[in-house]
Amino acid sequence: MLLRERETPEGLLVSVCDPDCIGETYSEGDVSLDVTEDFYGGDEAEPADSETVVDSLTRATVANIVGERAVGVAIDAGLVDEETVLEVDGTLHAQLLWLR
Repeated sequence: MLLRERETPEGLLVSVCDPDCIGETYSEGDVSLDVTEDFYGGDEAEPADSETVVDSLTRATVANIVGERAVGVAIDAGLVDEETVLEVDGTLHAQLLWLR
């Protein structure tokens, strides 16, 4: 998985995706999900294992998660409810928001 963290005025923004999703656009009906290198990849993105992803998601204020493996890690850790996951053109997408 690729993991990227950014500090923003609102808190820690985390993006996680499966590497094969980078550069892809998934569309279904009126919904379009563009997994850009600028947001999910780039020099600041690092390969991460499940434990590192869970740690980052736990510290995040907001997170965007794309791909079967990345979303699965968040579900397995109890951070995302499987019923709230979107499937867009066969690809899983979840958002996480902690109110602290």
